[in-house]
Amino acid sequence: MIPRLAEAVKVIQSKTALRPVIGLVLGSGLGAFARSMDKATVIPYAQIPHFPVSTAIGHTGELVIGTKEGVPVAVMAGRVHLYEGYTVEQVVFPIRVLARMGVKTLIMTNAAGSVNVNYHPGELMVIHDHINFMGVNPLAGPNEDALGPRFFDMTEPYDLELASLAEKACAKVGMTVRRGVYIAFIGPSYETSAEIKMARTLGADAVGMSTVPEAIAAAHMGVPVVAVSCITNLAAGLGDKPLTHQEVMEVAAQTYGNLTAVLSEFLPRAAELAPAREPL
Repeated sequence: MIPRLAEAVKVIQSKTALRPVIGLVLGSGLGAFARSMDKATVIPYAQIPHFPVSTAIGHTGELVIGTKEGVPVAVMAGRVHLYEGYTVEQVVFPIRVLARMGVKTLIMTNAAGSVNVNYHPGELMVIHDHINFMGVNPLAGPNEDALGPRFFDMTEPYDLELASLAEKACAKVGMTVRRGVYIAFIGPSYETSAEIKMARTLGADAVGMSTVPEAIAAAHMGVPVVAVSCITNLAAGLGDKPLTHQEVMEVAAQTYGNLTAVLSEFLPRAAELAPAREPL
């Protein structure tokens, strides 16, 4: 993996002199933020060696490197998922590339369904913990000691100080913000009503099909993570109509302006907290 990471980093850095401090992963329907950056260099995933290419609707599949509020940021406009047929190693490869480029903090967003009956579409939820119900872990198999230790603590997979800052940024721009536990299923089918009842019993507040593998890979490499879910729908059994991806995309689009305001408020403060660390 190390040579493949080096090859990807070399190609990316050959296209821009900017060295991002923050990495930002945008979920379903939220990719337009990438084009709002200043001095942006757009690199399609297909042009980056070994990078998996997004096939999901609402995921543009571009790495955009530029500045926002004066902060150098590498934005993944779209991600890949296990349900697309990619291996978990491929799903987290872009996160490892960002870390090898020297990104010091990782911000992730996703579209999620509400498991908590008090959380409603159009709201944001800052993830404080997760439940991995995907059946895979990106670190299974031989460990890459150059990237991180074989065994490591996951008591606090999402940085609490960054999470607090994210909540304050949401409140400052007038967004209803929740905090909670995210449970990840592999997809692509939505969950059954019984599975959502199980998720609620386990303590989950929102459900989705991403984020958890990337958070594990980032923790392995010592990169602090903050993640925000855009609640786009009520999970199975909580609403009165069938779940559709169109609904997810529509609510994500409606929330885009608010999320952009949150990120613009949050990015400078996240950069101030970025630890002084060398690329792994």
